[in-house]
This record gives sequence, C-alpha cells and structure tokens, in this order.
Amino acid sequence: MNIDTQALMREILEAESRAVASIPVSDAYERAVELIVEHVHRRSGKLIASGMGKAGQIAMNIATTFSSTGTPAIFLHPSEAQHGDLGILQPDDVMLLISNSGKTREIVELTALARRLNPQVPFIVITGKEDSPLALEANVCLFTGAAPEVCPLGLTPTTSTTQMTVIGDVLVVAVMRTIDFTASQYALRHHGGYLGSQSRMRAQDTKN
Repeated sequence: MNIDTQALMREILEAESRAVASIPVSDAYERAVELIVEHVHRRSGKLIASGMGKAGQIAMNIATTFSSTGTPAIFLHPSEAQHGDLGILQPDDVMLLISNSGKTREIVELTALARRLNPQVPFIVITGKEDSPLALEANVCLFTGAAPEVCPLGLTPTTSTTQMTVIGDVLVVAVMRTIDFTASQYALRHHGGYLGSQSRMRAQDTKN
C-alpha cells in the first residue's frame, strides 16, 4: 500500500491539535494543584503517580518531571503495589492515578488497597471516562475530553496519551508557579547535561 506520509502527518497533527484544544478547562485543576501543594509542600508528603501500560509510562514521566521541578514524586507500578510496593504510601501523600478507560483492573484495585492502608489518601484521577469506576473514586477528576485515537484501529493509545501528557504538563507548571520554583532550585536538582548547565547559567544571571 502506498501512503502519502506528508498528508498523513498533517492529518495526525491536526487531529491531535484538536484533541489537545478540546481538553475541558475547569476548576478541577485548581483543586488538583491545591491538593498537591497542600500534601507535598505544606505537609511534607509526596506525590505517587500510577498507571498501567501506556498510561503508566505517562505517569512515570509526570512523576519524574514533578521531582525535577521541586515536587517530590515517585512512580508506583500498580501490579507491584499488590506485592509489597504499596508500603511506599505514607499518611500525607497524594496519589495521581491515570487510566483512559477508568476501568483498568490494577488501578481500580489500587484505590481500594491504598484506602485500606491510608483511608484519608486523596486521589487525583486523569481519565477519558467521567463516569468510570476510577473517576467515582476520585477526589478530583481531570477529564481528557475522550477524543478518538488517531490509531487507524481506534485502539492503540495515541491521542489519549497526548492529552494525558498535556494535562500532566498543566499540573507541573501550575505547581511550579504556585511554589515560585526558581532556576537556582532547578540547578540544585540538575547537575549534569545541557539542562544542568543552562539552569546554572540562569541562576547566575538572576544573582547578577
């Protein structure tokens, strides 16, 4: 089959751009940011992100981005959580749970296990199904908008993972601004590589 790759690329870029633009803007983001700031920065807890499969990879990326920008966070694999890793959960933590369907068995089970260990732990949920079992467990639900996947089968997580990533970026940037995270603080967490040198230069410029 001959494919016009450039036409396909334009089609996908347009579809994913529309999907990102269609993410509902709501006060749920303010509540999510407040939960993170309250639990991590005022109570000295941490953010625990979790997801299964592709959503898990997004959760891991969000957790590492939070950690590098001043908000301690870890990724908890939902299956490993059932084999002892849930012990990482402490009283003042907050959890960020990601599932496009909101029905992923391991994640739904994780909510019950986490609440059994810590009944007061709050859940921030990113999902494409507002009425899903996971969404119903959420203290704050961030709805992706459920745009169709660009995958020709309509099955492979493509558009949905783009939306989840953008929602994660919104949370990270909003928390950074709330806590007034600076280039100097960034430099303390980034010693190596290009970002490390750039952050040190910006921190020095700020001092001058």
